[in-house]
Amino acid sequence: MTVALVAATIGLDLVVTRAGQMRPAPPSQRPLLAAHPVSSPAPAADGSQLAVAGLAPEACRSFRPTAPANGHTIFLDPGHGGPDPGGSGQLADGTPVVEKAATLAVGLDLSGQLRAAGFRVVMSRVADTAVTRLTDADLDSGALRGSALHRDLLARIACANAAGADVLLAIHFNAFEDPTATGAQTFYDADRPFADRNLKLAGSLQSAITAQLKVDDRGVASDADLSAPTITDAGAAYGHLIELGPPEAGWVDTPSAMPGALVEPLFLTAPQEASLVATAAGRARIATALAAGLSAYFSRS
Repeated sequence: MTVALVAATIGLDLVVTRAGQMRPAPPSQRPLLAAHPVSSPAPAADGSQLAVAGLAPEACRSFRPTAPANGHTIFLDPGHGGPDPGGSGQLADGTPVVEKAATLAVGLDLSGQLRAAGFRVVMSRVADTAVTRLTDADLDSGALRGSALHRDLLARIACANAAGADVLLAIHFNAFEDPTATGAQTFYDADRPFADRNLKLAGSLQSAITAQLKVDDRGVASDADLSAPTITDAGAAYGHLIELGPPEAGWVDTPSAMPGALVEPLFLTAPQEASLVATAAGRARIATALAAGLSAYFSRS
């Protein structure tokens, strides 16, 4: 099990993750987003917003394939966004690298690669924004409240379902207080009717990431194995990543309807891995690895 400290939430509404020692820093203590070297390519111009209620303007965008269509739709969810920065690390020179920017940049690159392979791609967000439409009441001193975070994750599910996606891929990066922690890990849910396909997807992605990026293999794990304090009692009782998990009345009334996985390819807190995320060439390598994992899954389905 990875002992990571991914800030904010990757689904359970976690205050902290596996190691259970840190809360997200207040906004005044977070790295300046303008300082990090990650820049996002512009989204394709043909992206249209799907008809899902309560979305932010740059959320839930559908993109046609740029090569002959293969009949498959992939839902990409670059984790975090807007007032939820996710985790952060820094380069050897101290330059910050912030998760929400890194996930978006990789997601946009991956979208282009997948579209060129004939896939229709639907992205949860194509800008630095939450997926759900936020109001001032959703923020507490600039940070996202637990109720808004829960709503945001449900909006990502609603987008994936509205897309009729064949698979859901949530893209995140890891972080830990020890900068020597490195490697990749992928999560899936074992309590769904399509659990075997969840596991197959997670395995394909993890194998491609470790093979192509030459990073430590932290393995594939069930989201039910995650154990950490949560923002709400309901999140603790649920015990799954919201985007991947089963239905639960009043918490996840309508779950994701397709096989899914959440990947954490690298640690932003390991300077050598953060340096890969900080360059366009490095992000292209990460996207290429994820594309290879997705292609391997469909070739075996």
